[in-house]
Amino acid sequence: MSLSIFSDEHFMKQALNEANKAFDLNEVPVGAVIVAENRIIARAHNLTQQLTDVTAHAEIQAYSAASQHFQSKYLPECTLYVTLEPCVMCAGMLKWAQFKKIVFGAADLKNGYQEYSNKIIHPKTELVTGVLAHEAAKLLTDFFQSKRS
Repeated sequence: MSLSIFSDEHFMKQALNEANKAFDLNEVPVGAVIVAENRIIARAHNLTQQLTDVTAHAEIQAYSAASQHFQSKYLPECTLYVTLEPCVMCAGMLKWAQFKKIVFGAADLKNGYQEYSNKIIHPKTELVTGVLAHEAAKLLTDFFQSKRS
């Protein structure tokens, strides 16, 4: 099917559901889903605290599930929806995986890959930013405020 039945906002809401799961686990609330042919094939959220693993970001967890699903390290027909701009580590993985499209919500002005270079993402990858950014940023703000109180 070439036309998308669902909007970027629809799938970003699913990523926000994953971010809420992270919040409930006392993880930085970032969620991700990977979509192929209008179907979610992977869902994940940050697990760095649970796994004591700095690489257990939502994007990497979702990529691992999707690559297993397709039995391929490349995902050129897939779209990643993630609530927060990927960091440099995740952006590097996304380049190598050759995603068709990456959609993120909130910008990360401190640790996002764009603070370092826009050239990290694969040149054929379509990039959409700011989808449900307010909702994603609010979840992060609420999380960090709860840590300070």
